[in-house]
Amino acid sequence: MYILVLGGTGAMGKPLVKALSKENMVYVTSRSVHQSSGNIKYLQGNARNKDFLNEILSIHYWDAIVDFMVYPEDEFKEYLSKLLDSTKQYVYISSARVYAESSNLITEETPRLLDVSTDKEFLKTNEYALAKAREEDLLRKSGKTNYTIVRPSITYNTDRLQLGVLEKENWLYRALHGRTIVFSQDVSDKLTTMTWGEDVSLGIASLIGKEQALGEAFHITYPQSMLWTDVLNVYLKVLTDYFGDGRRIPVIMTEKSTNLIFKGRIYQLIYCRYFNRTFDNTKISHFVDVHNFKSPEEGLSSCLSQFLKNPRFLNIDWCIEAVNDRVAGEYTPLSEIPTIRGRVNYILYRYNLKWIRVSISFLLNLLRRIKNSIR
Repeated sequence: MYILVLGGTGAMGKPLVKALSKENMVYVTSRSVHQSSGNIKYLQGNARNKDFLNEILSIHYWDAIVDFMVYPEDEFKEYLSKLLDSTKQYVYISSARVYAESSNLITEETPRLLDVSTDKEFLKTNEYALAKAREEDLLRKSGKTNYTIVRPSITYNTDRLQLGVLEKENWLYRALHGRTIVFSQDVSDKLTTMTWGEDVSLGIASLIGKEQALGEAFHITYPQSMLWTDVLNVYLKVLTDYFGDGRRIPVIMTEKSTNLIFKGRIYQLIYCRYFNRTFDNTKISHFVDVHNFKSPEEGLSSCLSQFLKNPRFLNIDWCIEAVNDRVAGEYTPLSEIPTIRGRVNYILYRYNLKWIRVSISFLLNLLRRIKNSIR
């Protein structure tokens, strides 16, 4: 088969491409340069660029297209017909975040937030859970059935190790720099389902080319849940072994997550991490044996240990770092912060200079409006 993977270089994309290339010719888009080899051919470009997308869709009539891209709704609506017309099976990567809170095991028929939420302000947004659900609806209303919707839960690998809403850049970076991990009780006592990226990729691969998967939605998750506090303990054990000097890794548990301070991060907390998530895997189990998936205890330990051999972090959010320093009574040396903007943001949030932040935000918005009016 000829398979096109859009944006296939992430936690799920990399192992999926590797698995599919054993028996298929796989084309992968990436904005970065990658070396093609064997049955894997990389296409450099942004798959959200209309001209680039049209060019690659015309290479073949694809047996399958797996789409990891994150689109604005209008853009997805514009591209959808072309995507569906260019393949036998379009695999749309959605998210388990679409589901509303449920006291029962979550099935693919569990109500979605988009369908049952009464939070009018939330529904006005294009927050990730809502955006994915709206794009699922566009697929269902397309008049075609050559699509498969995949809803992964919290997926981890060597490069992505989450703790509640915290990425490794928000908690592990602190630990490796001798500062306190700041976590919160409002998240730590909730159940989560974390799944190794390679296992999710096996689940996706098992759906490709299957007529029974067309027009259907599947979540692909590990069959058991665990408390976030247990996830933290897995990480702490690995870190203790890593340092090897018997040191205690300092942790502060706040009552509420410090991410509530940041407007853009609130909904991920209250409409995902505050929910107890346990999934019924019956539907995907017809295609892949989820009981062979790696347990989070084993997988998280292995991935963190592997990361610590060569730690490389993405950009640090110095606003979050500053708030966590304020909570912990600690300081990040300004020499550690590589940009002037980062240092300014750190100082404003570390010392809670809210009135200055508001003033700067007002001035920036004013300048933006003036610039737009000139245009």
